[in-house]
Amino acid sequence: MATRDPQSTRRSSGILSGPIDAPLADRLAATYPKVSAVPGMTLVHRASGFSGTLVRIEGGGVEIRGRTGQERVFRSAPGAFAVDGRAVSLERGPAPAPDRSPAITASGSLSVADAPARVARAGRVWVEGVHDAELVERVWGDDLRVEGVVVERLDGIDHLDRAIAEFHPGPARRLGVLVDHLVDGSKESRIAGGLRQPDVLITGTPFVDVWQAVRPSVLGIGAWPHIPMGTEWKVGVCRALDLGDPPTAWRKILASVSSYADLEPELVGAVERLIDFVTGTD
Repeated sequence: MATRDPQSTRRSSGILSGPIDAPLADRLAATYPKVSAVPGMTLVHRASGFSGTLVRIEGGGVEIRGRTGQERVFRSAPGAFAVDGRAVSLERGPAPAPDRSPAITASGSLSVADAPARVARAGRVWVEGVHDAELVERVWGDDLRVEGVVVERLDGIDHLDRAIAEFHPGPARRLGVLVDHLVDGSKESRIAGGLRQPDVLITGTPFVDVWQAVRPSVLGIGAWPHIPMGTEWKVGVCRALDLGDPPTAWRKILASVSSYADLEPELVGAVERLIDFVTGTD
């Protein structure tokens, strides 16, 4: 009869095959499969029944946002959560890859990272008023700084011919002018038609005021209201839309614009043509 070696160890797959003095956490961790925690995944906290989407996992806590928006934090323990009906142990997922897609400016052009503002060109872009200037800055400001183009306001174009003469435009000193209400028969159209110089480009929009160049849908309205003759246009719009006084209304309108997509194409095209002309890329 063979003699059993007292130093030998017999291994089996029975319940007692593992070390019976292993810590409880280690035994539980071995019981539940590990799942990477990805923000947005659906979880159920098994003990409380609270369910929702994962906000984040940080330290030893797991934050879940429920269907009503309530957020709760639970301890991250083996088997504490269920995914697709299966009890799991959550572990921190890999850090998301950095977004390497090119940044886009509000005008839709590629952003030039860390580009210093260029020394101002001799050429200029003129607009009629302060609202025109603020809207152009909001959408094209990054492009203008990179190109070194300064936007100046005219406060009306009644004396545009004299202003152009005093500017002395030339091949290295081009001038672009943005005009409102540039339609057949308008005062603006008559003034622009009498000023033809190779180093001056006058473009414009059909709108009575630059406010109308903001798409109505951006403001939650179907269309800009019709204001009868004899009523100052901005005052009439404020009354019709209950926007307060013109300065208050303009702040709301300007704040609603985040990119060129919020503007009518007539303004976008006019401004783009002026920038190209002044920078010599037309």
